[in-house]
Amino acid sequence: MSQVTANPNVTTAAEPKVKSASPWVLAFRQVRQSKLAIFGIVMLLLMFLICFFGPFFSPYTIDTLNIRNGNKAPSAAHWLGTDNLGRDILLRVMLAGRISLLVGFVAMMVSVSIGSLLGAIAGFYRGWVDTIIMRIIDIMMSIPSLPLLIILGSILSDWKIPPSERIYIVMFMLGILSWPGLARLVRGQILSLREQEFMQAAESLGLRDSKKIFRHLLPNTIPIIIVNATLAVGGAILMESVLSYLGLGVVPPTPSWGNMISAANNLIDFQKRPWLWIPPGVCVFITVMSFNFVGDALRDAFDPKSKSKR
Repeated sequence: MSQVTANPNVTTAAEPKVKSASPWVLAFRQVRQSKLAIFGIVMLLLMFLICFFGPFFSPYTIDTLNIRNGNKAPSAAHWLGTDNLGRDILLRVMLAGRISLLVGFVAMMVSVSIGSLLGAIAGFYRGWVDTIIMRIIDIMMSIPSLPLLIILGSILSDWKIPPSERIYIVMFMLGILSWPGLARLVRGQILSLREQEFMQAAESLGLRDSKKIFRHLLPNTIPIIIVNATLAVGGAILMESVLSYLGLGVVPPTPSWGNMISAANNLIDFQKRPWLWIPPGVCVFITVMSFNFVGDALRDAFDPKSKSKR
């Protein structure tokens, strides 16, 4: 009987097909391997849960005042002590976290919306449109952000804007001043993408410019936008804390981590009452560092070349 040998080069129907993982899956696998990124994600989840759900379990309210119980050290009744008006520091830290995180996310959304749109328009149309947008970006990036924010905050104080309205103005101020960097990154990516074959096919199909930008170009810049957005939240929270510490951002009675730190405005409070400024300072540090850890991990995952250059 003749023996039939199988050809190893011929694949049979019974052999399973190996599916290649998408770039998104590979990126998030790499993020999971980063211990700092996992630490950052866990700390951010804890911070969100504590700030947004913790106040519901507190026996105190934001309006609870007790002057006789002012500036008390941490105890069983007040785990983080009280301020000069007898208000519970733990409750105020949690409520301030809501404000600071909200400011960071809204400022990030404003920055991402403006930066990605203008960057895509500049990279797609090029010519005089690109020149005008890039000159505006150059002017904005040549002006230091912090001094400009201090000037704008002083103007808001002179106009006596109510605290309930001032917080929204601060959000948009931070977002409007932080979009040029993202716009440059998106523009560079769009300039490269518009020379690809899929864009030549879109040109041959006669698609409208809006469809080319929003359906074909911008979706391919999402990794850059995600990384920038993650880092922008931490930067906005830090900048809001600086402004509030100087009395030019979120002002009392609305609590924020920045204006809580500014409560220790004399040497006695700074040395004798550390519970006034250490808890909000630690919250700012942990939150900003956690966002930076996650942002660095995402950048290394979506752009491996950036990791090799460092």
